[in-house]
Amino acid sequence: MVEHFFPEKDLGTPARLSDVQVSLTIDGVEVTVPEGTSVMRAAALVDINIPKLCASDNLEAFGSCRLCTVEIEGRRGMHASCTTPVSEGMVVRSQTEALAKLRRNIMELYISDHPLDCLTCPANGDCELQDMAGAVGLREVRYGFAGENHLSLPKDESNPYFTFDASKCILCSRCVRACGEVQGTFALTVEKRGFDSKISTGKGTDFLNSDCVSCGACVQACPTATLSEKSVIDKGQPEHSVITTCAYCGVGCSFKAEMKGDELVRMTPWKGGQANHGHSCVKGRFAFGYASHKDRLKHPMIRESIDQPWREVGWQEAIEFAARRLREVQQQHGRNSVGGITSSRCTNEETYLVQKLVRAALGTNNTDTCARVCHSPTGYGLKMTLGESAGTQDFDSVMQSDCILVIGANPTDAHPVFGSLLRKRLRQGAKLIVADPRYIDLLDSPHTDEALHLPIRPGANVALVNALAHVIVTEGLEDQEFIATRCAPEEYAAWRDFIIDPRHAPEAMSAVIGVPAENLREAARLYATAGNGAIYYGLGVTEHSQGSTTVMGIANLAMATGNIGRPGVGVNPLRGQNNVQGSCDMGSFPHELPGYQPVTDGAVRARFEAVWGAGLDAEPGLRIPGMFDAAIEGRFKAMYVQGEDIAQSDPNTQHVEAALRSLELLIVQDIFLNETAKFAHVILPGASFLEKNGTFTNAERRINRVRRVMAPLAGKEDWEVTMALSNALGYPMDYRHPSEIMDEIASLTPSFAGVSYDRLERMGSIQWPCNDEHPEGMPIMHGDSFPIGEGRMVVTEFIPTTERVSEAFPLLLTTGRILSQYNVGAQTRRTDNNVWHSEDVLEIHPHDASARGIADGQPVNIQSRTGSTVLRARHSQRMQPGVVYTTFHFPHSGANVITTDNSDWATNCPEYKVTAVQVTGTTDLTLSDWQQRFEAFTEKQLAYAGQGETH
Repeated sequence: MVEHFFPEKDLGTPARLSDVQVSLTIDGVEVTVPEGTSVMRAAALVDINIPKLCASDNLEAFGSCRLCTVEIEGRRGMHASCTTPVSEGMVVRSQTEALAKLRRNIMELYISDHPLDCLTCPANGDCELQDMAGAVGLREVRYGFAGENHLSLPKDESNPYFTFDASKCILCSRCVRACGEVQGTFALTVEKRGFDSKISTGKGTDFLNSDCVSCGACVQACPTATLSEKSVIDKGQPEHSVITTCAYCGVGCSFKAEMKGDELVRMTPWKGGQANHGHSCVKGRFAFGYASHKDRLKHPMIRESIDQPWREVGWQEAIEFAARRLREVQQQHGRNSVGGITSSRCTNEETYLVQKLVRAALGTNNTDTCARVCHSPTGYGLKMTLGESAGTQDFDSVMQSDCILVIGANPTDAHPVFGSLLRKRLRQGAKLIVADPRYIDLLDSPHTDEALHLPIRPGANVALVNALAHVIVTEGLEDQEFIATRCAPEEYAAWRDFIIDPRHAPEAMSAVIGVPAENLREAARLYATAGNGAIYYGLGVTEHSQGSTTVMGIANLAMATGNIGRPGVGVNPLRGQNNVQGSCDMGSFPHELPGYQPVTDGAVRARFEAVWGAGLDAEPGLRIPGMFDAAIEGRFKAMYVQGEDIAQSDPNTQHVEAALRSLELLIVQDIFLNETAKFAHVILPGASFLEKNGTFTNAERRINRVRRVMAPLAGKEDWEVTMALSNALGYPMDYRHPSEIMDEIASLTPSFAGVSYDRLERMGSIQWPCNDEHPEGMPIMHGDSFPIGEGRMVVTEFIPTTERVSEAFPLLLTTGRILSQYNVGAQTRRTDNNVWHSEDVLEIHPHDASARGIADGQPVNIQSRTGSTVLRARHSQRMQPGVVYTTFHFPHSGANVITTDNSDWATNCPEYKVTAVQVTGTTDLTLSDWQQRFEAFTEKQLAYAGQGETH
């Protein structure tokens, strides 16, 4: 969808929902709108454009600029159309001589204190002040600049992505209101009064050092060049745009990629995006520079062994080399000695092709995905209880929640656009419960009632969920009607007998959970009685040895209270990466074909075999941990990895490296040379999301189009690379466009049966299931029934993790993410986001630091039973004593050097969130052996084609 660049139409004020319709006349045009609609919006809906400066349809009406005044028959004076609601029979005039004169006078006053540098201004051609001066017919300004003015105010250029030029500010307050109403940070304010009024970051500091989170809402709201992207200042105004989908987190924000020729100028959140409604975060809005970074891979490379330098080759030679070596490995070691790993960052179509290649071309089910190490317990747990491996709601559902229970998730950092929406609901009065070892930012949401924090001990999630359920059942807070009509009676009876046992009572489990019993009871009562109770959870639930058990326990809670099947409730996993949901949907797991259809089902296999023209193995293949173990044992010899850095992201780095080193062939397809590439024999350059067509599926099951913005730097989109490899292996694939791949997916996957690119173009996005029964998708699932008929409540026995503290390892380490960086950091580390987070640090409670003599900022050694690493300590009151925390965005931090091999009992999802460690101070920040190896790799192994040129 390429279009000429023009701003999306702004209707001035937000929409109002009402069953009551009001009819009025504006400039002789009859219009009917919902009760509560502003006169301004009603006019805009019939293409009567009333001038405005302070109004925007994503902000509540403010009424400060007075440019939008209108005359209303029967009322005295003039009225701001943005703040005046319509009424039945109202007659409005927006164009009269008196109004024209008033508007010109208002504009004249604005211009009298505004630089007249339009020709050199970065907003020239995209400036609302400029547009409104033309709209009201202003031709001269009678007031000169001789008197006092604001033209000499300094610029604030501290933020790496935008400037604040106060001399151009008209004090419309749109930036202040966007920061509060849309983002929910409230970092900006209007300081002082009258002529001395100015926009301030609230603490007398610059933007960089303020509470600003660089979401870009203020920049987008600004009607002048006061807030301007540095990319626009540098490159000029864009000329055309392409609507696409962000490739960062699982929110799946829609953006306009705004271009000048073939150069990307800026990413503007698209108001038509049904996941983000025109909002964004610092990553999606500004951190796109990695796509054109000098480190991007542009040419395939091969080598016979990993101790040799890379040799640059053409695509044909690289593909033929990889295919020949794959066949040689299978001939020597057997069909099941090879496998592939798909990516949660690649498109649905690309992921589908990789698992198809593994199954049809290589004849094995040894295919897995990085979702294994994050949300595989979600798929298992929700499938067992609710019958579908996905969340139940759309994001907008939270706006009807009365109580929001967040477990093991940090939405404002990991899913910031959804976090802003959640905060908006909290400001409207919804209650918040957060179960997390750490005190997260959501608990400090401005202008909300006090939240309830349950500082749970890492590893106690199942005990927590069982204690909450115990209170609900023993205090008679269940929804008996829902249980009787929607839940399997035998399973419910068994669960109820289990959960009412006194051993699950908050008083019995308080010491294990780490939360006072009265707080647990308060949380259970609040969730069960609030009205609409919603649960949102993240990797703090799934990345445990009992991750699947906790997911099932969460589903039990929702069913027991009837919080399933309507807006405002539900079980909502917050997916970490942009296409975690899609990679699971597409059949990446070794036991399931696309659509979660078991490979062991003969009828299912027969349908795929008929379309694919190949026989399929009936036995499930190896999971990622199984591939590693088999490699070390000598049974698994070759691997194709698309878009994943398993050497950095998977636990117990030493074990992973040993497995990769054991391979006879490792094919890595990625946009950068990463940690995994140290052990590769073939490098196939990948394409960024800006260089490809396809679809992503976000955390709410929303399928969004990804549209090619620019040509792939290496010449091929990722699906074309996989197709070429398959053809070289002798299994023919012949697709001309990813839309044809989606057509094949739809023909084989019941939940995608109605999905097509044509339908996506018409609807914008679709939430599966989309089929004959639900031709426009299903935003809210399980409204009347479950796919398995009746919901199954499962007994969730609490089994403590084997990873426990001891005298040698007295602290528990847990991990997570931070707003400015993403996953293993391959993308964001190559942007100016490093200004906010340039290294992973260890957060430690001051009490624990003091007991060890560790100063704030001091390098410390973190030792676990698995390994050790060195990080800088940060004293943090967010932590509870006995628990430490770090992120994993930088390869040299080595977070996964110290994590263990423990994993979820059902899915092998690693237990990243519980590692017993000891922390001791060091005198110098000395690089460990593995860090030195990383530097050597950077300097030598990255030497391009052995010519000494860093790639």
